[in-house]
Amino acid sequence: MRCLVTGATGYIGGRLAPRLIEAGHDVRALTRSAGRLRDVPWAPRAEIVEGDLGDPGSLERALDGVEVAYYLVHSLGVPDFERRDREAARNFARAAYAKGVRRIVYLGGPEPPADERPSAHLRSRAEVGRILLDSGVPTVVLRAPVIIGSGSASFEMLRYLTERLPVMVTPRWVRNRIQPIAVRDVLRYLMAAAELPADVNRAFDIGGPDVLTYAEMMQRYARVAGLPRRIIMPLRPLSPWLSAHWVGAITPVPNAIARPLVASLIHEAVAHEQDIRQYAGEPPLPFDEAVRLALGKVRDADVETRWSNASGADADAEPLPSDPKWSGGTIYIDERCREVNAPQEALWRVIEGVGGDNGWYSFPLAWSVRGWLDRLVGGVGLRRGRRDRDRLYVGEALDWWRVEEIKPGELLRLRAEMRVPGRAWLEMCASPGPDGTSVYRQRALFVPRGLAGHAYWGSVVPFHGVIFSGMARNIARGAEERSR
Repeated sequence: MRCLVTGATGYIGGRLAPRLIEAGHDVRALTRSAGRLRDVPWAPRAEIVEGDLGDPGSLERALDGVEVAYYLVHSLGVPDFERRDREAARNFARAAYAKGVRRIVYLGGPEPPADERPSAHLRSRAEVGRILLDSGVPTVVLRAPVIIGSGSASFEMLRYLTERLPVMVTPRWVRNRIQPIAVRDVLRYLMAAAELPADVNRAFDIGGPDVLTYAEMMQRYARVAGLPRRIIMPLRPLSPWLSAHWVGAITPVPNAIARPLVASLIHEAVAHEQDIRQYAGEPPLPFDEAVRLALGKVRDADVETRWSNASGADADAEPLPSDPKWSGGTIYIDERCREVNAPQEALWRVIEGVGGDNGWYSFPLAWSVRGWLDRLVGGVGLRRGRRDRDRLYVGEALDWWRVEEIKPGELLRLRAEMRVPGRAWLEMCASPGPDGTSVYRQRALFVPRGLAGHAYWGSVVPFHGVIFSGMARNIARGAEERSR
């Protein structure tokens, strides 16, 4: 089946396209700039076409020969987004009909109660759905509430508010009921919608098995993330306009996106029917399980899994390189790079010799003091040392670190097992340079847990200039001395 995916650089489209490819479908991805998909892993297996929803001619070219067209775009965050979305949907509907498309699948928002005035965001989503349903092409509209997955703007709001505010004064909409759904289930429903009988032309509500208030979602997120119970005090006078500015001040989600999303939260978002489930097989994931997937807690998630090796259904909930920079939670990074006047082999011998009696190549007193402090709070400190003076093995203890990955001659990645409010890694890499030289790269990474994690990183940053720069300098010097 030939499928067109619009919004292939977006949150849902970027996850749906590789799923369709793995299922054996021919995928054509529509984007305004092909360069935005240049480095996406699945792009070589898809047909990338440039076009614009405002240009009917480019849409007809993109839809030529297409059987199923996924409409996964919106103009949220752009001024006058309702008009833009209306015109784009009309252009797409006309082009799809003209080219004989067999099915349109659209991911919209929840249907607000009939007796309430909908927010501009939900009003626009509903209008786009009606335009596509009236196109003359059999259309499936999936109406989704809050989507749980790293990169989803709604989930990122939930993540940052919960992690950064142990005590919060909140707007009254935190008591509204919501039926959140895991991104894995959204993708499964999108896939199933393409196979529905030709006479199906309607909207479906989709949601997970749990109906929760926003406050309950924050408390359950905190529990899954290992945070203390949050103190939440709803404040009636806090209007949606003020709420949006409050969210913008606390989270990195852009105000232009936060405002319409917050305005939509004044409505309850509960599925009125679940008819789609008869076509989609397995039941949807519970909220807690969806959050665990989004946080990478189903397996021992590491930095490589988190950033570049995501694969399979579980990885749909984790960050992708194409996600916005503000998604995926906060990651603090300290990076160092030095040119080394020694061959790569000499540099690697120094890297692999780190820790234990060999020390950490920088400010020994500071490392010792940090080790003592760790032991005072019940951690392992520096007492474990290393098993072999010259060789390291994946899985072994190294002082307060655990060897997580080794690529001999190239990469050593250590995961911290000290007591810190978050997760930490240290990477040391050797690569060849020109004329028999080499390059040393060093990264310290920290994923904070709660407000304490952010405060911890802020407290140690002043020392990094001394400790980590000294470490990089001395490793380079040690390699040069070995090669003489």
